[in-house]
Formats: sequence, C-alpha cells, structure tokens
Amino acid sequence: MSDGIVLKDKAQPLGHYPHVKRVGDFIYVSGTSSRRPDNTHVGASQNDDGSWDLDIKLQTEAVIKNIDGLLKSMDSDLSDVIDITSFLVNMGDFKGYNEVYGQFFDHTGPTRTTVAVHQLPHPNLLIEIKAVAYKPLN
Repeated sequence: MSDGIVLKDKAQPLGHYPHVKRVGDFIYVSGTSSRRPDNTHVGASQNDDGSWDLDIKLQTEAVIKNIDGLLKSMDSDLSDVIDITSFLVNMGDFKGYNEVYGQFFDHTGPTRTTVAVHQLPHPNLLIEIKAVAYKPLN
C-alpha cells in the first residue's frame, strides 16, 4: 500500500487526509470541491448586498477538473475513473450537475452514485465528489 499524497499546489485538506492515494492498481481521490488553493470557490460570487450567487454548473466543472488534476499527479486521468460518488446539498441542482457531468463522462464511463447531504464544509459549496480510478502500475 502506498502513502497518501497532499499536493502543495492544490487547496489543502481541511483535516488529516490525503488528496489522493494509490493502493495497488487503484487510485482513490478524497472528496473534492470547487475550492481553489487560495480558499475561494469557483461558482461562488458575492453580491454588493453581501449575498452569494452559487452556480452548480461552474462548481461541477471545477470539481471534475480538480479531480483530473489530482489524478494526473498519479500518472492517471479522468479516463481511468471507474466509480464516482457525488454529494449535492440540494437535489434541485441535479439537472445542472448532470448536464455538466455529461460533458466529461458518457454511459461507458464510471459507475455513479449521487446523494443529497444536509451540508458540506463551507456554505458556498453545492457539490463535492469523490472518485476511484483504476490504473495498472506496469
């Protein structure tokens, strides 16, 4: 079994866990959001009145691209993903999330489970995704 990896150029984990971990031919990606390395969030913009506009499509795209970047650190990419678990704060966002997801994956792609959750670690987050990839070591 390999050690987990925390990448310095990515948003740092909010606890004691790695961004990504290889175990044999499998690569596990921890729950990933649209958080940038500077702790701001793609798809979250503050209005003049202090309220926030949150965009599920922008956040979904950023999350999937963040996962791809984490996989690339392990000499892998989205084409190796075999399973995805998505966490949505509001199932009303499912349509927008699903639309963007379909730009990256089709029916031959990974298996997927999508669940609604009460909240995520930051109030500006609408989605978090964790992934498993299969990439033989040889």
